Amino acid sequence: MVKAGWTLSEQPLSKLLRKTRNFPVESAFASGEAQGWRAAMAGAQTIRLIFDQPQRLKQISLVFEEKETARTQKFVLRWSSGGGTSFREIVRQQWNFSPPETVREVEEYQVELSNVSVLELIIVPNISGGAARASVKSLRLS
Repeated sequence: MVKAGWTLSEQPLSKLLRKTRNFPVESAFASGEAQGWRAAMAGAQTIRLIFDQPQRLKQISLVFEEKETARTQKFVLRWSSGGGTSFREIVRQQWNFSPPETVREVEEYQVELSNVSVLELIIVPNISGGAARASVKSLRLS
């Protein structure tokens, strides 16, 4: 959770993330040589950021990397101003990873969101099923 008074401006989300299914990701997005986060198990995963104080967001940056397995990943990014009781979708995106040529997906979204209490990223690592694990190289908000 974000502590009161903490500013998101151009900061990596370090020690601020909570993931469902009790697999913590607190230090996955530290600055410097961070390796990102990779799910402990295959299948769809949800990363949910719950803010102590409502936030205003202007930009959301995501980076995904897959250097080993060819697959089609889908993700949904959505937000709530009601503490997670209802969500509004920001984007729904699919991407084809084809290592070694196509290994990185970079997404930059300019948004005007006020009163954000929850931001949620749902990742389906392989829309065809299989043993692929969700991962995120970087997630930044400003």
